[in-house]
Amino acid sequence: MLKLSEKECIALISKGECFHAEVEAGAFTVKIDEYSPFVCTAIHNGHRLREDLQNNCRLTDEERRFAEAPYTADMLSSFPIVLTGNDSRFEYDLNRPKAHSTHYKTAWKKPLTTKQRNESHAKHESFYNVLSALVARLEKQFKNSIVFDVHSFNYQQIEADTPTFNIGTSQIDIERWGTTCQNFEKQLNKIELPNIAVRAARDEVFQGRGYLIAHVNAHFDHTLVLPLEVKKVFMDETTGELYPLVLEELKGGVKQAISESAAYFMRRFGKRKSVRNVDLLSSTLPSEILSLDKSLYKLASNVATLKYINPVNIASERKKFLARKGAVAPEFSYKQLNINPYQFREQLYKLPVSNIMDADIQQLYRHVIDNLATKIDLLCSIGTDEFVYNSLKYYGQPDKEDIANAEFLLRAPAIEGDDEEPIYDAAYAVKSFQKYADDWGLKCKVEKSSRIVAKAMVNSARGSLMINKDAMFTSKELVAFAYHELGVHMLTTVNARSQKLRVMSLGLVGNTHTQEGVAIYSEYCSGNLTLNRLKILAMRVIAVNLMLEQRDFSMTFETLKREYGQTTEQAFTLTTRVYRGGGFTKDFLYLKGFRDIVNLSKTTPLDNLLAGKAGILDMPIVSEMVERNMLERPVPLFELKHKSTPETAVIDYLISAIR
Repeated sequence: MLKLSEKECIALISKGECFHAEVEAGAFTVKIDEYSPFVCTAIHNGHRLREDLQNNCRLTDEERRFAEAPYTADMLSSFPIVLTGNDSRFEYDLNRPKAHSTHYKTAWKKPLTTKQRNESHAKHESFYNVLSALVARLEKQFKNSIVFDVHSFNYQQIEADTPTFNIGTSQIDIERWGTTCQNFEKQLNKIELPNIAVRAARDEVFQGRGYLIAHVNAHFDHTLVLPLEVKKVFMDETTGELYPLVLEELKGGVKQAISESAAYFMRRFGKRKSVRNVDLLSSTLPSEILSLDKSLYKLASNVATLKYINPVNIASERKKFLARKGAVAPEFSYKQLNINPYQFREQLYKLPVSNIMDADIQQLYRHVIDNLATKIDLLCSIGTDEFVYNSLKYYGQPDKEDIANAEFLLRAPAIEGDDEEPIYDAAYAVKSFQKYADDWGLKCKVEKSSRIVAKAMVNSARGSLMINKDAMFTSKELVAFAYHELGVHMLTTVNARSQKLRVMSLGLVGNTHTQEGVAIYSEYCSGNLTLNRLKILAMRVIAVNLMLEQRDFSMTFETLKREYGQTTEQAFTLTTRVYRGGGFTKDFLYLKGFRDIVNLSKTTPLDNLLAGKAGILDMPIVSEMVERNMLERPVPLFELKHKSTPETAVIDYLISAIR
């Protein structure tokens, strides 16, 4: 980090340059990623005492921390402009006037010398000179600006029920800024914390009588200061022990509340009337994100599930199984895993995720890392009894609702004209899909394969669409599969490769559920989703459930034929899909994902799910990153919105009935 003097710092601000620096020997830190119309301050975050004061201090570290506001800077790490006090408030209190800032007489064994006070006062003055230069710059650029002055408070010795968030308004011109205060309180009340009831209020514990707001009010006419006290629910206030899970949720919640309130303020008082919260956050990708992303991709790019789970001897085992009339279960062989799982996990959890300042982006990478750790457990257990349990952990299992939806679709009477015979072989399909790819401008190869179970599958590593050499297609399937495999899976593969962040190629948490759901939904959008196709998805749910209940390949194969009317070929394919690896539960996610995407499409545009291998869990931050230009905005090859027609009326009814 840069070391700058007060004058150097002010000079950079006057030029509108962005920087991170410690100022005045590290007394405070200035972070400016982008000039946005709001500033966040954590003036009591610091704990440092310079060397000549340490021996004179009568307070223990714990006693000092009790009165300080640790972790308030962490709460503000997502924002583009943050000023953080690094020195202890006992040396000089930035929330008191300079002359009174060193009047903590009970903290010292003997009174401070004039020289010691002058040095502390100089640092106090330096902070406010920099803050003033910054606010002046923002008022000039944006007309009005806002400062969020964040502190924390001890509550365990207060008998009254204290709010989680307290806004102090005693020095605020309520007639002028009152609606912004109300909006901020409203946004804070939306925050959810684990096992904690959240309540925001005004002037219940503190009234906002500090010096920072007084200083800004005295020197600036177009800047609102909002003093905020956060209850120390994120730590043990007496011992200083941190509660990391609470702090992580708090960081995300505060990010949302402050950015939404700043956007509201700028809509009312700024030059533009259509400001969103994402417009006020940084649009650059910090080096710490790019560095971690590169390391993560290098470590995990070879962890492709289907590459290892698809048996290498499907054709020969199928032939043996059918020749013996299903009497003996296949003995599948698998590609050897060329990853050291112990080293992989160790390196995975050494990645410096905490260096990422944005709370939501940091959480996204934590989700991916935890998911990869589970995934390596899955891959390590291929062909063993443990595999099915790891599959349950990674993918989950069908619940009663999933099974009920599947049974409902399987009982649906046939739709006239929906029983088209498959007459197009793999060679014809290759040509058909290649034409779709060329027409859509997708640079990919379409080729036949003898090593896949499905009719068609995108090989992301090779950037090619693989067609099962024995597959036959109907005319509707040729269209539907083109939309599914090329329009979604291939497109997201191509889009992921164009992103600066390679995590979009690795896949976010829940990307299987989401991407398959979007892919089936694209078939629906094409007007070529048939009842037969829905029944195939339903049968996959049933097959997964049978596998979990029976744990016997031949028994499941026979049940699918006898009780569900599957042909020998269909039953073998379904059974192989769910028994590969030792018990693979992924297949139930197709129908579940489709249902969830249909529901999501009613309220939310789906386009940003095409930015890469995205998932619904992290869709809000993916969409935010697209709006902040951190991710390339995806362009669909067709409109991802189903339009009902008389021809789709029956299918529409059936889909609407899926719960």
